[in-house]
Amino acid sequence: MKTNTASSQPGSIIDPFGRTISYLRVSVTDRCDFRCVYCMSENMTFLPKSDVLSLEELDQVCSTFVEEGVRKIRLTGGEPLVRRGIIWLFERLGRHLKNGMLDELTVTTNASQLAKHANDLVTCGVQRINVSLDTLNPDKFKRITRWGDFETVMLGLEAGVRAGLKIKINCVALKGVNDDEIHNMVAWCGKRGFDLTFIEVMPMGDIGNETRLNQYWPLSMVRAELKRRWTLEESDFTTAGPARYWHISETGGRVGFITPMTHNFCESCNRVRLTCTGTLFMCLGQHDCADLRTSLRDSKNPNALKHAIHQAISHKPKGHDFAMDRRQDAVSVDRHMSVTGG
Repeated sequence: MKTNTASSQPGSIIDPFGRTISYLRVSVTDRCDFRCVYCMSENMTFLPKSDVLSLEELDQVCSTFVEEGVRKIRLTGGEPLVRRGIIWLFERLGRHLKNGMLDELTVTTNASQLAKHANDLVTCGVQRINVSLDTLNPDKFKRITRWGDFETVMLGLEAGVRAGLKIKINCVALKGVNDDEIHNMVAWCGKRGFDLTFIEVMPMGDIGNETRLNQYWPLSMVRAELKRRWTLEESDFTTAGPARYWHISETGGRVGFITPMTHNFCESCNRVRLTCTGTLFMCLGQHDCADLRTSLRDSKNPNALKHAIHQAISHKPKGHDFAMDRRQDAVSVDRHMSVTGG
């Protein structure tokens, strides 16, 4: 049942539809060392550094969300590990794990910098990470990422395993690109003890000459194809995110499906997304947003940021407006995925 406003009770954030907001995703940078064909144009114009919150400010915003009841924080990008000094922010946020106010601190990465940072992440309290990887073919990897190096990513994954990180592979299902690899991906992840999540491509941002309708592969078809070879048993496992998981009998692993297009998960949405400029998006698939930077920098009112957060959540919509229209190949949201971090 819809209420009039989000809850202002200390220690909890409730949106107008009664959903508890317990998960904050923070895009610490819009920059990336890859240019994946479904995410970015090859010739991107990034934000000037003067527009980006400092690491200290990001710590302050995240910590305020934790005080208000957020239990999970995921740092994203762009590619979060390319931001200079990023381990300092992990260290700072790790204090909330130690005092019990935060259940999980994690990161989504392309693994290009993971060999350098894996041990530091573990020291900061990170126990598991998501790694974006859409193919196991080095040549195809180069075509998808444009700028990425497959061997560097493999070395990063090895470093993550040695450091003790639990790894989940995120694979965007791309028709005509990696649709011949899904069985190999399941087997490869199973052998290495990685969970695997398939994601539907989403209509966000101009990607140049690429056409998302040509890329779009509904995960209902992916799951049907997997069932031809693997025994999938529905699981109640959850990571507090949008994926719905299945257990794979043959590998003992799990495969998840994130289906914003064919079956949205808005009714249970517990997430908001903060950009590196201090803009809060209450929904990935909507344009509505709130400026937290002004309140953050309001030195005269120590409660301004908390008030702004609750005011923003009071406008969280019921669901997104993502749509794939074969009559008009238009994006549903004009900002790139790298702005809000997925």
